[in-house]
Formats: sequence, C-alpha cells, structure tokens
Amino acid sequence: MADPAYPVSAQDSARGAKAAGRNRDAARSKRAILDASLIEFSTHGYAGARIDRVAERAGVSKPLIYTYFGDKDALYAAALREAYVQIREGERNLDLDHKDPETAIRDLVSFTLHHFVDKPWFISMLNTENLRGGSTIRQIKDAPAIQSHLIEELGGLLQRGAQMGIFRQGIEPQELYITIASLCYFPVSNQHTLRAVFEVSIDEAWMQRRSADIGEMVIRYLRPDSAPAPGAR
Repeated sequence: MADPAYPVSAQDSARGAKAAGRNRDAARSKRAILDASLIEFSTHGYAGARIDRVAERAGVSKPLIYTYFGDKDALYAAALREAYVQIREGERNLDLDHKDPETAIRDLVSFTLHHFVDKPWFISMLNTENLRGGSTIRQIKDAPAIQSHLIEELGGLLQRGAQMGIFRQGIEPQELYITIASLCYFPVSNQHTLRAVFEVSIDEAWMQRRSADIGEMVIRYLRPDSAPAPGAR
C-alpha cells in the first residue's frame, strides 16, 4: 500500500501498468507455448517434435521459447509436468471430500475416463515417457508433490467409507488409483484397434456405459463382502 506521505506519481503508475502488462503477456505466452507443446509432443513424440512448429502454433518466436523454457529437453519436461498438473487440477475440482464415498468413487472414474478422451495428449505423453524409460519424469522435482493431494484425498475417502461400513479396510489409495486409471486407460488408448477387431462403436454413448460399468466394478471391489479369500492373490 502506498504511503500517503509519498503519493505515487503518474510516471510511477505508468511504469507499474507497463510491468503488469508485461507480466500478463508473459503468462499468456507461456500458456500458449505449453498448450502447443502438449500437442506437438503428443502428436510427434519426443524425437519427431520440432520447436519451429511449437512456435508457429503458439504464435511466438523460437527465441522466446528458449528464454522461457530452455532447450527441447526442458520444454518436453515442462509439457510432461503440465499434463500431470491438468489431470490433478481436474480431480481437485471434483471436491471428493464433500461427497458420499460411493458417489465420489463413481465421479472419479467418470472424470478419469473422460479426461483421457478430452485431453488425448495425456495418454500420448505418458506413452512417450514410458518409451523413454521414464527418464524425464524422474527429474521433475515436484512430481511427487503434484500427485500427493489426490492420494491424500483418496486415502481420506477410503477411510470414511470404511468407517461407514460400506468399504472394506486395508485398501491402499495408490493401488486403487492405479486400478481405476488402468480400467479407464485401455479403452481410450486402444480405441482404434478395438473398433477394428471387435467392431464396437466407441462413441460418447459407449464411453458413458463404460464409465458406469467401471464405476460399478470398483464399488463392488471396495465393498466389505468383496474381500479376497485368505491366501488369495
């Protein structure tokens, strides 16, 4: 807050406005570069991706990309991190803590499946990174922190369900999420071969039915009467 004894001059105000404008422009440019990078790397893979195309799609110069993000490796790392940030932000917006446990699980399943469909770069980026042996994701220092909120929220959700007697005890939130992601991943990542081999119409109506089926599978797995027999694996 300005000291009334030292009023802000018109020149200072103008400089402040210019600085704010530059910050907004920088934020918009970075956002455009990240969006373009997600499309570029997910479409062409790491090896085939080109900074020239990212610059053209984002409407910026190549030097600006290097200034904001660095070389191709750094840009790829930023895009990969952004792919994770997007899905975690979407999950956070589900507000699972304030829903009954079964509804929360079904909503998480539906969100996950539709995120894979609506943000196709997520699966493509993960496929690329796994082909690269996960070399980049291990170097993203805050990657565990990006995931932590979901795991904490799922852990609380499972605990609430167990206390209410509708979920069984002893389910690890990480393992549950891997199961949900796996069930949602396959029909999206393999939709073209599934159409050809099984002649299924993988459209929005099919995805809605699939989401409901996956949700039901997961809920039945979580119920107390679905506990595995002793010694079963």
